[in-house]
Amino acid sequence: MKIATFNINGIKARLEAVSTWLGEERPDVALLQEIKTVDEGFPREAIEDLGYRVETHGQKGFNGVAILSRLPLEDVVRGLPGDEGDEQARWIEATVIGLKAVRVVALYAPNGNPAPGPKYDYKLAWLARARERAAELLLQEEPFVLGGDWNVIEQDTDAARPEAWREDALALPDTRAAYRRLINLGLTNGLRARHPEPGLYSFWDFQAWAWEKNNGILIDHLLLAPQAADLLIGAGIDKDMRGRTKPSDHVPVWVELDA
Repeated sequence: MKIATFNINGIKARLEAVSTWLGEERPDVALLQEIKTVDEGFPREAIEDLGYRVETHGQKGFNGVAILSRLPLEDVVRGLPGDEGDEQARWIEATVIGLKAVRVVALYAPNGNPAPGPKYDYKLAWLARARERAAELLLQEEPFVLGGDWNVIEQDTDAARPEAWREDALALPDTRAAYRRLINLGLTNGLRARHPEPGLYSFWDFQAWAWEKNNGILIDHLLLAPQAADLLIGAGIDKDMRGRTKPSDHVPVWVELDA
């Protein structure tokens, strides 16, 4: 079971790129972020024609997440628990029915800038809620994958120029500590389990020739429960997507499970 995460930066602007990628790479499950549309505005038919089921949690013009699956989906849940007043569409989860059932989450963590400030407070609170939900899922002792744009530069080796991110919300000590508290529940970063080497990036800014200079950062992660980590047989990044026509500023990151 190949599970990929991809921040597409607007489905209406990237439909051709996403469709091409789905046709070429054929992930069994695609976890999308920043679809930037309400549920009714998602081009469902175009994706379904490629053989995918579609579940969305959308928001007009901002945020929005989706799960695309070639396999059956059950028990779809929209929204991250813990704050009834949170109207931002950043979390959707479902169970994928393969040879083994795998719970998957498509998530889009808050950016948090400027920091300090209300947006940064929301980021830290959101990461704490994500940790609480992960702890609940772990109690079920079943395979699950939390995949998405975490907006966290976990360590300096995840940035081509770490010094440029010292004061950014993505790399502040409190951000990294909140993310590590979640990881320390017993989760495994699927990509890093297979590729611990530096120089792996999933995001390049559209400005300052970042792509051409390979001035990237790694902020898209797939975190695996122990039961999913036991099934891990591969991982990678579809880096070439960034060099294509009308690309997103992110590229897909994927894991393959023996499921």
